[in-house]
Amino acid sequence: MVDKPQTQTPKTSSATDPFSAMTQIQKAGFGSMMGMGTAWVEALSDMSAEMADFVAERIKEDVKVQHELLHCKNVANLQHIRGQYLQRAIDQYQAETSKLVEMGTKALKLPDGEDRS
Repeated sequence: MVDKPQTQTPKTSSATDPFSAMTQIQKAGFGSMMGMGTAWVEALSDMSAEMADFVAERIKEDVKVQHELLHCKNVANLQHIRGQYLQRAIDQYQAETSKLVEMGTKALKLPDGEDRS
């Protein structure tokens, strides 16, 4: 029987080893990433979808107001449209912020009610 020369498998450096990188992140204070299960990823996906929907609705609103402004006949009408637009924008941004904060809070809750943080 012929002896095969034993070759050593090259070790990956710690800079390219994904497990080493994960360990370094955990040591940096991010904690165990195993707690970030599918529910957490789904919550982030829901938040992203919510933000995309909000931006799409705001763009529609902006286009609608631009159309109204282009058809204004006097300054008083222009000021009225602009005032309504700003108030609606403020209200919508406040409502969206509240919704996203609530979604974010739920994303950080563990199933048994404990916080991840």
